[in-house]
Amino acid sequence: MMKTGIAVLIAAAAFVVAAVVFFLLGIRHRKNVAEKEISSAEEEATRIINEAIKSSENKKREALLEAKEEILKSRTEYEKEVKERRADIQKQERRLQQKEENLDHKMDTIEKKEEALVAKHAAADREAEEIRTIKRSQTEMLERISGLTADQAKEYLISQVESEVTHETALKIKEIETRAKEEADQRAREIVATAIQRCAADHVAEITVSVVPLPNDEMKGRIIGREGRNIRTLETLTGADLIIDDTPEAITVSCFEPVRREVARLALEKLIADGRIHPTHIEEMVEKARREVDAVIRSEGERAVLETGVRGLHPELQKLLGKLHYRTSYGQNVLQHSIEVSHIAGMMAAELGADVQAAKRAGLLHDIGKALDHEFEGTHVSLGVEYARKYREKEDIVHAIQAHHGDVECKTLVACLVQAADAISAARPGARRENLENYIKRLEKLEEITSSYPGVEKSYAIQAGREVRVMVKPEQVSEDQMVILARELAKRIENELEYPGQIKVHVLRETKVIEYAK
Repeated sequence: MMKTGIAVLIAAAAFVVAAVVFFLLGIRHRKNVAEKEISSAEEEATRIINEAIKSSENKKREALLEAKEEILKSRTEYEKEVKERRADIQKQERRLQQKEENLDHKMDTIEKKEEALVAKHAAADREAEEIRTIKRSQTEMLERISGLTADQAKEYLISQVESEVTHETALKIKEIETRAKEEADQRAREIVATAIQRCAADHVAEITVSVVPLPNDEMKGRIIGREGRNIRTLETLTGADLIIDDTPEAITVSCFEPVRREVARLALEKLIADGRIHPTHIEEMVEKARREVDAVIRSEGERAVLETGVRGLHPELQKLLGKLHYRTSYGQNVLQHSIEVSHIAGMMAAELGADVQAAKRAGLLHDIGKALDHEFEGTHVSLGVEYARKYREKEDIVHAIQAHHGDVECKTLVACLVQAADAISAARPGARRENLENYIKRLEKLEEITSSYPGVEKSYAIQAGREVRVMVKPEQVSEDQMVILARELAKRIENELEYPGQIKVHVLRETKVIEYAK
């Protein structure tokens, strides 16, 4: 055991000695390695420094070269700019020198002209003095010769000129007035003719009765009903009279109010088509017919407004216009007449440079009262004025409605145009008609009046009674008497006859001399 311990100690001691030896050897080795590294680093640093010095010197040389080149370039540009500026300055100096020379030349010219003007002024003053002297001498001589002073002579000449001018002015005024009247008459005729030609409206003629055809005569009994119950119901609901006479397969609906007559006609047609005729069903059909007529009234009112181009019209006025579709005057449909008057008035307003829209509006509304005169008291003019004001129409439109029949004097151009357009539409051949009996009586009366005067040989009513031609005996009626006769005939016709529009009185006097050469 003791030997083992000693061996261990010896081994431990050997290990420690070996460790110390190896440690010392390691330290020396690391020192050698470090010295080598330090030596190589110093060499590398020295090399880098040397290279940096060389590189900096090269860059310095390059920078100096670039600076020298830039300086040389700048100097060249500066010298070039200086040369250009010098050249410009020399040019400006030459221009200024030329201008100075021109100014000197002009100054010399002006001085010469001033001298010439001074000389002319002096000569003119001398001539003016001579003229004044001559004028004084001539005036004195004229005063001695005429025995009048200068003021008296002036007054005499002025009075003579005034009298001459007054006479010429009067002649000129008369000439202008005559020409203006002729031109105005011609222009008015052109405007009216143009308006009539441009407006070609259709004319619908209505009467106070409507005839409803029946499929057979048995239908008359069904319409009458038991003890007249059906016909009484229909007449009560519609306000129209049903005339059932011996006319085969027809019933006449009579009523002076056209809307009620139309409702009765439609209801009767619907009942005949349906076949069920009793009081309850009659009420239904009358109500249905009334709605259809109301729809037609609205539609016709809108059509009239759209056709004439009148904007902003109150719906109630449109409805009244639609009612005019069923209203007639002398057989002329009032709605068509109103549309025609609107167009004609608008065309004439355009020709005269007046307010076209106002003329059209007043023309369309001028007979609006005729849609109410069956329901209210008063003339259609007063009713139209009342309702136009009620629905806030402008005062010039109201005035045109009020003046279109001459109830009041026309104060505006629009009122005059509406009045003229109304007369033109009413006087259009074929626009209005009468019953045959009244028509024949009027023609006979017209011929009777014209034939009653002494010296009248023959007279003929032509153009549907709108013209009468009177042939006089040349040996009894002279040319001067013809003028008086035509005027007397026109006045008597106006006083004794009633007619729409106007009647032309045409008096003819002809002398024929016939001789035969043998």
